[in-house]
Amino acid sequence: MNDELAGSRRRFFLASSGIAAAGLLLSGCATSQEHTGQDKEKEVTANEDLMREHGVLRRALLIYRLSAARLRINEKAVAPDGLNKTAVLFRAFGEDYHERQLEEPFIFPAVKQARPSLAALVDTLMVQHQRGREITDYIIEVTRGSSIGAGTVEPLVRAMDTMVLMYEEHTAREDTVLFPAWKEALSSRQYDELNDKFEAIEHRTFGKDGFEEAVKKIADIEARLGIADLAQFTAPRAPSAKARSSAKTK
Repeated sequence: MNDELAGSRRRFFLASSGIAAAGLLLSGCATSQEHTGQDKEKEVTANEDLMREHGVLRRALLIYRLSAARLRINEKAVAPDGLNKTAVLFRAFGEDYHERQLEEPFIFPAVKQARPSLAALVDTLMVQHQRGREITDYIIEVTRGSSIGAGTVEPLVRAMDTMVLMYEEHTAREDTVLFPAWKEALSSRQYDELNDKFEAIEHRTFGKDGFEEAVKKIADIEARLGIADLAQFTAPRAPSAKARSSAKTK
């Protein structure tokens, strides 16, 4: 009886151990799948990456716009080093990386092939890339010194104004027309492969996360120019329609 009882206990223990092990295995699989799902959610897709890079470039353009407005009032109102750093960042992050390494070799040809109706748009975007590089060359050159020459202020202001207008239109067309058309032209597998390729290019170019570094640099420039506080750009309240109607009747 004792031997039989001992055998029954051993069998019960082994069976219980097997169930527990299976439970741990299933739990581990669920946890692994949960982490994989979370990683998938956090992954930055190629289109998202391109559009957030545009966000950095738009912040650079805002520096140009505000600086141009200040320089029109006072030729000494803006130190040239802030503009120089902005142009150097626009060159490295926008023109040499975002345009030359991503858009021009991968996106422009794919859209032209898949959507011939957008070929003229792509050609115009390419012309604007080249024009932007010419303007960036100019801004870098005239802001190298400790001050902006008196005869240079007005041409510099005009150059920044035209750069801002061109790229506002340019990035808006890319975000709403070009990038969606590019994504639609690719299979899911091709798109996933380019996600990885774009990330590899970014790390090879900057040695780390280029976007985070660019955001830090543009924030530092904004702080130096006194435009880091977003609250200062909050629009004033609109006049009430009733007040306007009342003023007209008087």
